Amino acid sequence: MILLVPIGPVPIYLISYLEDKLGVFVDRPVKLGRAVPLPRTGYDNQRQQYEAGAVIELLATLEYPEAERLVGLIEQDCYSPGLNFIFGQAVSGGREAFVALPRLCPPCSGLEEDKSLYKERVLKEVIHELGHTWGLAHCEQPGCVMRFSNSVQETDEKSPEFCHICKNKLAAP
Repeated sequence: MILLVPIGPVPIYLISYLEDKLGVFVDRPVKLGRAVPLPRTGYDNQRQQYEAGAVIELLATLEYPEAERLVGLIEQDCYSPGLNFIFGQAVSGGREAFVALPRLCPPCSGLEEDKSLYKERVLKEVIHELGHTWGLAHCEQPGCVMRFSNSVQETDEKSPEFCHICKNKLAAP
């Protein structure tokens, strides 16, 4: 089971969408966990961003033995050392992943408000991060959800599905 964990306030329409759509693409049940407060550590005042490791550490402290994976959703800008920002991060082969929502919203990319586009972007990034938890690396196949996205335009070009190469890797014992 995939457990969605709001970290701080997250729009309910987004959570409902993910509960409804995510399971179709990852073939697992999806449930909502209880919301948790923002991490007490990891906020960089100068950058006005959370460091990804602090978000992953917060998720790692949560006790949900029934959950195969925990996916945090955070309405805060995040970064990883060496990068200006990230859309998300995951523990490769692990249980925890998260998606940082602010840079996925259409107004942040110069477009008008579009909830459908926003929900689709978040869905793709959640699936992408889950792929990392299942041991997948970035993929070079055009359209594969595991292709690296350095911009929302690149996220928009991806499908929410794994390519045949990534599907085969996921199916391998």
